[in-house]
Amino acid sequence: MKISKIVLLACLVLAACSTEDEGGDTGGDNTNDTFDRGEMLANWADNIILPSYEDFYTKTQKLETLAQAFVEDPGNTELTALRAQFELSYRSFQSVSMFDIGKAEELNYRSFLNTYPLNASELDSKLASGTYNLKLPSSYDEQGFPALDYLLFGLASTKEETLLKYTSDEDAENKKVYLLEVVKRINALTAEVTASWQGDYRDAFVNNTSSSSTGSVDRLTNKYVMYFEKFLRSGKIGFPSGAITGTPSPINVEAYYSDDFSRELYLEALKSSKDFYIGKYFGSSQSGESFHTYLEALDRGDLASDILSQFNAISSESGDLDSSLRNQVETDNVLMLEVHDELQKEVVLLKLDMLQALSISVDYVDSDGD
Repeated sequence: MKISKIVLLACLVLAACSTEDEGGDTGGDNTNDTFDRGEMLANWADNIILPSYEDFYTKTQKLETLAQAFVEDPGNTELTALRAQFELSYRSFQSVSMFDIGKAEELNYRSFLNTYPLNASELDSKLASGTYNLKLPSSYDEQGFPALDYLLFGLASTKEETLLKYTSDEDAENKKVYLLEVVKRINALTAEVTASWQGDYRDAFVNNTSSSSTGSVDRLTNKYVMYFEKFLRSGKIGFPSGAITGTPSPINVEAYYSDDFSRELYLEALKSSKDFYIGKYFGSSQSGESFHTYLEALDRGDLASDILSQFNAISSESGDLDSSLRNQVETDNVLMLEVHDELQKEVVLLKLDMLQALSISVDYVDSDGD
């Protein structure tokens, strides 16, 4: 009887300790998470992702039409119109680049459309030979928007000299063919991804409300955070400024040849990332369920506010950047490094704090540290 009392007492002590432990740091395990993930997924799909792709697709269709007109008659008017549409399309691409899921992931969509810096020497070689295969992964850095940037702005210093490259050069015909093939591939891949969201993939995405690593929320959240860290912070600012490597490298700037367009692309990507965080509808001031409201539902309004405030701090720090990030790196790289520092603060908030609060594990590897 005495032994039984001792055993009972031990069990009660252990139970009390266990209860105390459970009330402590759970590492982000939200047992009381009643947030409607399905509603958030529907907002993402119907009000942000699909409208973004549909808008981008209308622009790539027009890009192909204008590219066709240019190669048929490479004149000043045609080149001016094509350059303008290139910029509109490239800017619009910043709104869909983060959504590397579904058909986009399957096709390596982002890699085909926006791998930079461009391998200009290899591209020149293929323009001379007329032999290439844009479907190969080895050609990521010879096509997409970086290739158009080079073909429309990088072949010569003036518009008149650029036109001569498409009319008088020995490989002028090859240049026209390659330019059109690059544009057609951008449009065709975009059509495929957009059609997927318009079709069955939308329902499959929205209905996959699982809180596991294979659920839509977990997967797209990882894609979003990885995009912000690797493609926005590092790709657009970190590598050009040398914050990642220790050595400034202007050639790593996005839209390197367009001269005064790179800051605009960066700011558009930053805005799109912030809009997605707050669940803002594409092309509208209205918003729906989002990471921000999810955190608030978990009584983490402090973190939700910190993330939003840091987005605003980044925008403020970025306001003085030169319209040409290439010029910014070459003349005042300190500001680029300061912008990178602000972006890095947001990476910590998103990747460490937000993911823990949402009980989502990181499913990708980075080599830059946090």
